[in-house]
Amino acid sequence: MQTEDVLAAIATGVWRWDSAAGSVALDAEAARLLGLPAGQSLHPEASVRSRFHPVDWNEMRGVVNLSIAEGTLAEVQMRIVDEAGHVLRTVRSRSRPQLIGQTADVYVGVGTIQEVVEPHPGSTGGRARITGDWRRSREAFLLDAGRALAEARSTAEVLRVAASLSMPGFSPDGLAVFGVAGDRLTIIGHHGHNPGADGPFADMTLDTDYPAAEVARTGRAIYLPTPEEYERRYPAAWPLAQVFQRQSWAFLPLVVAGRTMGAWMAAFKHPVSFTPDERSVLTTVARMLAQALARAVVAESERELSLGLQRSMMPTLGPEIPGMTVAARYVPTGGGLQVGGDWYDMIPLPSGRVALVIGDVQGHDVRAAGVMGQLRIALRAYASEGHRPDAVLSRAGRFLTGLADTHDDTDLTGPRFATCLYAEVDPVAGTLDVARAGHPDPVLITADGTPMLHPTAGGLPLGIEEDTDYPTTRISLQEGEALMFCTDGLIETGGHDMATGWDRLRPIMEEYAEGSLEKMADALVQGVIGPSSHHTVGPLADRREDDIAVLLLSRDSEQRVAVRRTALTVAQAQPERIAGVRRQLRELLHDWSDPEQVDSAELMVSEMVTNVLVHTDGDAALVATATGEPGFRRLRVEVADASDELPHKRRPGEMASSGRGLVLMEMLADAWGVDPRGSGKSIWFEIYESGPDAGEADGTDPDAGSSVE
Repeated sequence: MQTEDVLAAIATGVWRWDSAAGSVALDAEAARLLGLPAGQSLHPEASVRSRFHPVDWNEMRGVVNLSIAEGTLAEVQMRIVDEAGHVLRTVRSRSRPQLIGQTADVYVGVGTIQEVVEPHPGSTGGRARITGDWRRSREAFLLDAGRALAEARSTAEVLRVAASLSMPGFSPDGLAVFGVAGDRLTIIGHHGHNPGADGPFADMTLDTDYPAAEVARTGRAIYLPTPEEYERRYPAAWPLAQVFQRQSWAFLPLVVAGRTMGAWMAAFKHPVSFTPDERSVLTTVARMLAQALARAVVAESERELSLGLQRSMMPTLGPEIPGMTVAARYVPTGGGLQVGGDWYDMIPLPSGRVALVIGDVQGHDVRAAGVMGQLRIALRAYASEGHRPDAVLSRAGRFLTGLADTHDDTDLTGPRFATCLYAEVDPVAGTLDVARAGHPDPVLITADGTPMLHPTAGGLPLGIEEDTDYPTTRISLQEGEALMFCTDGLIETGGHDMATGWDRLRPIMEEYAEGSLEKMADALVQGVIGPSSHHTVGPLADRREDDIAVLLLSRDSEQRVAVRRTALTVAQAQPERIAGVRRQLRELLHDWSDPEQVDSAELMVSEMVTNVLVHTDGDAALVATATGEPGFRRLRVEVADASDELPHKRRPGEMASSGRGLVLMEMLADAWGVDPRGSGKSIWFEIYESGPDAGEADGTDPDAGSSVE
């Protein structure tokens, strides 16, 4: 009896599917089962495909692709339909497809086909219903698994997600992920095993007679449905696996971009037959797991690189400054390697003083970080040579301009410039000599916790022009006062400009003024980007478009005194700074109870400074101090100049353009006077928040001073 007769006797047809030729050869029984004319025949692929239910056709393609990848039989159950789409019968096909060339869509498959008696054709119950439920459950599971694995950012997270996957109907209770290091098999992680249980498997060579090693070598999956099958195929490794008392095992390759990077083991306490549907789920999960692990490895490498760059470019603060406290924070942008052009530094100087530096190189990419590293080293070198702040910035500007001259034309970002603020701190005198290159002004936090922008002279950003002057401003820091230096990322994050960003930061500094600088630094960062998970790194919020660097310096005080103070100098060549003096005084008195007194103080200050610029050849040095508790404060404003000529009160006519300064002070001030000095003089006035009695509450005589007639 011929083979065809035997197959026909058991109602089994034979077919040969040639995807390259686009044809299907059928024997008589196969043609009958497919609802085609009986007899051996050759049909176009499209006419045979039209006989399969569309859902089952897609299922068959997936099973065939899985079979080609694993080198196993393809077994699938499909519904046969007529021209009207009505189900005629259900058939089961078994075949072994073979690739032609290297393309997965071009293959030849030879197999059998026979009718499945149960369920009855057209029935909605039995296995048909179970199969539909299985497919829906599988699709939902794969969607959830893909989403969870796509969101995992580290190897540990990927392993946790893999361990939590609940596969429809056959969830494994033991998992292990193996990697390849040279010619050895390593364990990346495992789940469902006791600590130390991975010892015998941790360092195998790839030629070991162990399923995971074979999968890593060949890139083909291995399914072991029974302990007997495991022992038969891998007798040397069976004693190691036997102790875990599992019933079935699946070992699948982890393949990324055509390269096998390891193997995944799923072990089951209950028997699993590994049907095509089950193998399809396991293979899909293995592919998603491999992609997730590859992304995690890249992300971890980038994080390690960025942390290494941060550690090398963001030094710890030190040494300590006697009588002062320093705190700093650096938060990179949310994307990329999380490094950028912002930095801070603290440099011991040959004179025994300390330099504080904060700056921002244009951009927040790897090249910005590289330029920042070079510029930071150059600044340290110039500072260590003992140069003054203006000279340090001038030399740094020429250095950065030189880097721009050697700019690589292939870098489309162009030459980089940088803003910088350099402050030389004298801890004994409590002074800072500040030079500024296009950087935001510092913020002075007075002894009573009031933050105010402190205007300082400045020049162009570094790298714009080769020869630029950087004037120096001296800031005298009193006990209990603090200074805040920051890059524009802290101010402008979230779509703010300099004005609105400053308004957002002011309440934070006021709230934390009585605490430590560390708490204030954390509060400033958290107030802008949210809660911080690390003192120097913080959360990597993708919504941020710029790096953030913050540097805080305070002068220690045994007890906090209710004093706020500001000092400014207006040069003869800078009369436009009188408007800045008025703004600064208003900031100093932003919470003064009587707005009319603030207007009066602003008017008198403007008159005093203008008189110095008009009637002398020197500069006007202003010091304004508010002392006492809110509601009972005393404001004292002094304007000094180098002229020995004392002012005198005049009685200006109705049309006179001058001579009203002292008249105004007599009318508006609670007390005023002129104090001669060894060289020059100082004219002053005082205003008491609650009238003259406030001076008595402050322990001073409101009538002190010398009035001038």
